[in-house]
Order: sequence, then C-alpha cells, then structure tokens
Amino acid sequence: MTASGSPSSPLRGCRVVVTAGGTREAIDPVRYLGNRSSGKMGNALVTACREAGAEVELITAAPPPPPAAGVSVVEVEAAAEMRTAVWAALERADVLLMAAAVADYRPRVVADRKLKKTAAGISLVLVPTVDILESVRAHPRRGRVLVVGFAAETDDLLANAAEKLRRKGLDLIVLNDVGAPGVGMGADDNAVTVLDPGGVVLTVDRSPKLEVARRLVALVGERLGRGPRA
Repeated sequence: MTASGSPSSPLRGCRVVVTAGGTREAIDPVRYLGNRSSGKMGNALVTACREAGAEVELITAAPPPPPAAGVSVVEVEAAAEMRTAVWAALERADVLLMAAAVADYRPRVVADRKLKKTAAGISLVLVPTVDILESVRAHPRRGRVLVVGFAAETDDLLANAAEKLRRKGLDLIVLNDVGAPGVGMGADDNAVTVLDPGGVVLTVDRSPKLEVARRLVALVGERLGRGPRA
C-alpha cells in the first residue's frame, strides 16, 4: 500500500493507526453496554491523514467508512478485541490516534442466553475493561510511536485531561467537552483543546469534524518534525 499525497505532505511515508467508535461489552447474546460514540471523529481523522500522505490502519467499533486506497480496516467490538488489534498495529506504526470511546466497564459474567425481563429486575456486577492507552506504555515500540489520546469530559475539563495525559504517558491529549451543545458524541462538529505535558498547545473552536481533524493532523506533523510551526 502506498500513501498518497505530494512530496510536501507532512505525513508522507508514515503509518498512522486510528481507533474509532464506541466499544460494546456483551451482557448476553442480545444486549450490551456501550456509549454514544458514532465514530465520526475517527473517520474524519482517517480522511485527514490520507490527505496528509499517510498510510492508515483504522481499528473501529463503528460502521467503517467506504473503502479507500491507502486505508486498511479492522472491525472490532469489545475493548479486549481493540487492545489486541492496537498492539498488533503498533508493530508497524509511527502514530497512534486513539479516538475510540472505549467502554470503561464490562459485565463480570456474560450470559450465554438472553436474560428474560422480570418484575424484580436484574443486577449486573461490572469490572473494568482493559485500559488500552495505559497498556501501550509497555509495548516494545512505544518509544518510536507518537501516541495521541482523546478525553471526552463534562467537568473539570483541563484538570481531568492533564491527569489522563500524565497517568497514561501520552504525547498529546485531545480534550472535548461532550456536555457542550452541538459538539458532543454523534455530532457533526467538534471543538477541542490539545495538551502536551507542558500545557495547552492548540485550541480549535467549533468546526466540522473534518476541519478539526486536519488541524490535529497538522499538529502531529509538527511533532514529527514534518510540518511548519504556527
């Protein structure tokens, strides 16, 4: 697979792994725990990375975009499956853009038959799912991959994002206020603030997700030493 783009394309020759969508954790053969992520931001990042000349591997828990040259797709459902796919993809990656909304919990026991509705209701015991970004810290190639996490927050935005960046050992984190009107999960627009260990490095006001993705990809190019600094 050969990346597209002109010789000046900031990610020409790079392989970028993008994760997208919200993982689903099975309760029984019919039901699952999940979230409202649509995969739109991840898909926009795929487009922006291709425009910048990168070869892209999309690992998605949402319906994938139409097939495109230079883009390979791995479809997953649960957090554990996404973790396995991410670790495999990092063997040949330069950048990881972790835009997926990974479910934080899964049922301890998954029923092998549909649970019947009862007047008494049911109780589920939930346990944490695998923390994919934190696990990446132990990957043998971690030092050769630029890792970008995403933080969907509703309160204490900057503090929570900075703590997540520190705790997971990320290079950059993309913060968005999912409680704000018009930029939450499933929306066509987004507004983000990007932090590195030194603080805020980029703010993008409300814009279509593809434009937000282009700004993020330009920043990634800068961090790789491949693009102009603002």
